[in-house]
Amino acid sequence: MKLFTKIASTMALGLCCLISPAFGAGLLVPANSADQSGLQIKSHDVSVAIEDSYAITEVNQVFHNPEAADLEAVYRFPVPDKGAVSEFTVWIDGQPVIGEVLEKEQARTIYQEEKAAGREAGLAEKNKHYNFEIKVTPVRAGQDTRIRLIYMQPVDLDTGIGRYVYPLENGGTDDAANAFWLEKTTVQERFSFDLKLRSANSVSGIRLPAHPNASISNSDDQNWQASLSNIVAGSQQTAENESGLAQTAAIQSTNAGSLDTDIVVYWRLAPDTPASVDLVTYKQADKDTGTFMLTLSPSNDLAAITEGRDWMFVLDMSGSMQGKYATLVDGVQRALGQLSPQDRFRIFRFSDRSEELTRDWVIANQAEVVHWSDRLAATQTNGGTNLYAGLTKGLRAIDADRTSVIVLVTDGEANVGVTEKKKFLELMEKRDVRLFTAVMGNGANHPLLQAMAEVSNGFAVSVSNSDDIVGKLLEFTSKVTHEAMHDIDLKISGVKTRDLTPKVTKTLYRGEQLTVFGHYKGSGEAQVILSAKVSGERKVYKTRFDFPVQSDRNPEIERLWAYASIRDMQDMIDYLGDDSEYRSAIVDTAVEYGLVTDHTSMIVIRDEQFTERNIERKNRDRRNREVNAAQQRQSQPVQNTRVDQSTPAFGGSRASHSNGSGGAGGGSVGILMLLLLPLMVVRRLKR
Repeated sequence: MKLFTKIASTMALGLCCLISPAFGAGLLVPANSADQSGLQIKSHDVSVAIEDSYAITEVNQVFHNPEAADLEAVYRFPVPDKGAVSEFTVWIDGQPVIGEVLEKEQARTIYQEEKAAGREAGLAEKNKHYNFEIKVTPVRAGQDTRIRLIYMQPVDLDTGIGRYVYPLENGGTDDAANAFWLEKTTVQERFSFDLKLRSANSVSGIRLPAHPNASISNSDDQNWQASLSNIVAGSQQTAENESGLAQTAAIQSTNAGSLDTDIVVYWRLAPDTPASVDLVTYKQADKDTGTFMLTLSPSNDLAAITEGRDWMFVLDMSGSMQGKYATLVDGVQRALGQLSPQDRFRIFRFSDRSEELTRDWVIANQAEVVHWSDRLAATQTNGGTNLYAGLTKGLRAIDADRTSVIVLVTDGEANVGVTEKKKFLELMEKRDVRLFTAVMGNGANHPLLQAMAEVSNGFAVSVSNSDDIVGKLLEFTSKVTHEAMHDIDLKISGVKTRDLTPKVTKTLYRGEQLTVFGHYKGSGEAQVILSAKVSGERKVYKTRFDFPVQSDRNPEIERLWAYASIRDMQDMIDYLGDDSEYRSAIVDTAVEYGLVTDHTSMIVIRDEQFTERNIERKNRDRRNREVNAAQQRQSQPVQNTRVDQSTPAFGGSRASHSNGSGGAGGGSVGILMLLLLPLMVVRRLKR
């Protein structure tokens, strides 16, 4: 307990340094224009519903134009982790008009034509991994324009802890955009955030670490709500959520009102939550094929590891780390102080080129820690980001005879030297390592870092400036202190399944879940077998359950499957360098399922213009099904999605921090992961 208290105090100090000025989501104004836009964000209301292992986020915004001339609104916000934009709506003549997805260039052309004609139009696009950009024209002189944006994403639990992020901080790594645009992040009148969590398992608590004044309540251990707003305490506010239902809540005054701080929500399951297999499906009565999301949450049966370690710090000191580097250096200093005297460490730095600060292995005693901490504190940021060179130098230092950990501290925006995603993947494929990725900031190259982690059989987690450091400690410590499940194989028989994504998951760490999307044909009993190697021995887990004939509760599962499939195809484009076949498949899938991607956009025009241009209203019809299903779910009790009660696949409870984080050195691993917000590579062990 004393050690944990010391670690928690260290984390709290690190968090105080972590919050730094950041670009925020907001209206864009040309930086060098003398005619600065007078547009304002009048209100910004967010409603989040989390249930059945996925979250639906609805954002309602009102833009106000106080000027005497009509203006175009351009709004930008960071790409949410695995977030799939499913609705973009603009109110025209007082009525909501839902957008349709088209190939990106086609959507842009239509938007420009409607703008030139003086008719109302809106466009939602994705700007690579940086952000989504929304355009609305015109915002009439002296009037308001209302828009609604809805996106959905899977929600994972790690070691019994769930996490949701509403991203508002732009990472500041898109230099071209930052040079051209200024952002207006202030909400003039009302900001509100309302999250409803409905959990099939008991939840012991919710926290919003960066918003301690948030109002948190629960009707029971399965139904929780978290709210914050800039409304005066005790006042009443009524808003319309994504399903069209009115909801009124007493809101507590907070520091909300500027769109420059992520809202991070943590919740924790009860420590005795059983290991389980959960199934969520959608299958229309007149269809032979349905869609499913299968989630496996193994039990706490992976043994602790007590071996010592070598630590290699590979630190990004490029100019893009300005504002972050001092915090990371401080984190390294504090982390070094927590290492065992039996541990060794090396420190590498990179910007345009890479170099080693320590020159060789250093014993982690107090004198050496103080000396190298002081040397590190004297360094400064400058130049570009040669991520490839820094990572290569760190990988070469691995001692094959010892357990080694590489901590790569970077925002992940490679812009010097090797920058091709394929080259990074090939580098990782050649090394016998694990890559654990905590992706720092909303502007980081998530696709690159995620793919590197997957190739090395590791995992990737996004980290926000608003994260609870102690919470992240609990999440990460067990990843290198316990055995892992390797060479995973998942088989489903009895019911025909296809289009599974991800196709292969090679490693599962303690506390992680395995989530697979796919299609199934027909119905009936299926047998699911999960096998994996643990310490060189093959373990097998089995269960049986039914796939339903009909299931209309979760139509959103179709979009989640489509988005996961699109991510797989985009990875192939990045790896092969030839996008002709996969690009066409992405466009077809995104249009069919109504998703904004790198190659598709969502266009809003007047209803009569949709008709005149022969644009089918697929997304509008799909959204109507989803809204009706959401209303039905809200009117019903929380549904238990577990399907292996009669024949449990795992038995026992899930891994949690109350049933053993175990393993020597676990605290120091947590400090490194959380204060450094790193990419962490662990040499593959023979276990």
